[in-house]
Amino acid sequence: MGSGTGSSPNPELAAALHGLRSTLARLKAELELALVDGTPAPPERLLEDVREALGLLSAVEDSVYSNRAVVVVDDDVRLADITARGLRRLGFDARSERSLQSLRVGEVVVFDLSLLAEIDASSVQSLRASRPIVVTGATDPASRALAVSVDASDYLVKPVELDELVAAINRRIAEAGP
Repeated sequence: MGSGTGSSPNPELAAALHGLRSTLARLKAELELALVDGTPAPPERLLEDVREALGLLSAVEDSVYSNRAVVVVDDDVRLADITARGLRRLGFDARSERSLQSLRVGEVVVFDLSLLAEIDASSVQSLRASRPIVVTGATDPASRALAVSVDASDYLVKPVELDELVAAINRRIAEAGP
């Protein structure tokens, strides 16, 4: 883990955590002082500190979860929902979609190869840029070639075990870097 001097691999996270710790320390000191003095703590300042701490906590969550955002795009809506729910249980910010229309920057894409025939050239470019994890029931060489054509980071054959998918997602996240 990096030090507080900026050597952290994620400087935004380090700054947000430092700010959160500082704000909570100030809030704690204000309350302890009021307790020792027997005077009421100024509610306006306490409320301001709580608001600041909540804002910093949001920044921490954004930093942590932005690196774990996953979209599962599958023609089987129920399977996509079940997969996304399993990933959420494991701490991923996962959602399911039937199409690539709402692809967000930085998301890891788990993509059912059968949908490739349904998307336009622009969506293929977006898919290629995302280096998707391809999931498919097909094991033939032509399907593997299609996965290569979209620059897939992984090729998983259905039914995919959740731990196998998580390993592929973690590889993809590590490949993307901080």
